[in-house]
Amino acid sequence: MTEILALPERIDAFSRLGILLSAVYNIENFQNIEPSFKPAIDSFRIEMETASRQNQWFTHENLRFCISAWAEAMTNEKLNKWIKPYREELIAQGQAHHVAVIMAGNIPLVGFHDFICTLMSGNYFIGKLSRDDNRLLPALSFLLGCIEPRFKKFITFTEGKIIGFNAVIATGSNNTSRYFDYYFAHYPHIIRRNRNGIAIITGDENKEEIEALGRDICLYFGLGCRSISKVFLPAGYDPARLFETTKAFRKWLFDHFKYMNNYTYNRTIFQMNLQPFLDNGVLLLVQSEAYSSPISVINYEFYSDMASLTNTLIADHNKIQCIAAKVDFGTPKVAPGTTQLPELWDYADGEDTMKFLLSL
Repeated sequence: MTEILALPERIDAFSRLGILLSAVYNIENFQNIEPSFKPAIDSFRIEMETASRQNQWFTHENLRFCISAWAEAMTNEKLNKWIKPYREELIAQGQAHHVAVIMAGNIPLVGFHDFICTLMSGNYFIGKLSRDDNRLLPALSFLLGCIEPRFKKFITFTEGKIIGFNAVIATGSNNTSRYFDYYFAHYPHIIRRNRNGIAIITGDENKEEIEALGRDICLYFGLGCRSISKVFLPAGYDPARLFETTKAFRKWLFDHFKYMNNYTYNRTIFQMNLQPFLDNGVLLLVQSEAYSSPISVINYEFYSDMASLTNTLIADHNKIQCIAAKVDFGTPKVAPGTTQLPELWDYADGEDTMKFLLSL
């Protein structure tokens, strides 16, 4: 049986991985990297370029944001803060389990958090990649292997049927989750379904806060589960003001043909169905109670008071991934502009992945 790396060694390896990722786009950081790692970073850049050509949603801007965000998340300080509640269990851990991780491909490296949780918990990672994102994580794991070669025995990627696993973490749509529920019913598992990010406007937001919300709406073209797909507005608020959020992203969205194809398609459907909508040329606003919206569409709904809105959000918590809001209103929230910057301790669907892995 492969020896589990000591906890300080795991923390150090991922902290150094964060440093390498910080050098992917930053020339000054790259110059300060140990020379032996520079060829591996160059190879990672090539894989990123290939991934961008393979999946045109993975633009250079989105890849830069993703890599920079993970570099900022994996500092030694943040890694230690993250594992602090589990430290005693991690140190005392003996047996390593084989964890099958089935990943989505909606945004770059969307499965990385499950990857780091599995390895940091001292378990074997068996990755089933989406065809939409099948290059970035293997390339990143190669970087990790350059830092700490002993990790190589803990990492496997498979294109075929997954075998030899003890537990499962699977992420997919509401439809695929039914299959996952059936197939993995007899294994310890986490199965994730569709969730969406939402925002709450109070009417007191300043220009900077409204513009910050644009990052939550436009980054990754709205494809992430933390992307804002719906905005709650106070009664009487002019929904057209939401167009202010897209100013910084307007040209970027307009120049992306796949995004604009979706925009044109959805606008045509609304027109054919005589459904009222607001339009600024790159974004469509529709009044709807639905949380999920198509690419290029943001749903909005009016609320009369914060108490009733809070009750609605509590009742619908299983449809919501995160909430961007300026003020506290009784449920967890993040500041506008930060939905795509989760920390290591921000678990998808609010389910503690590390706790699950340590319970095996």
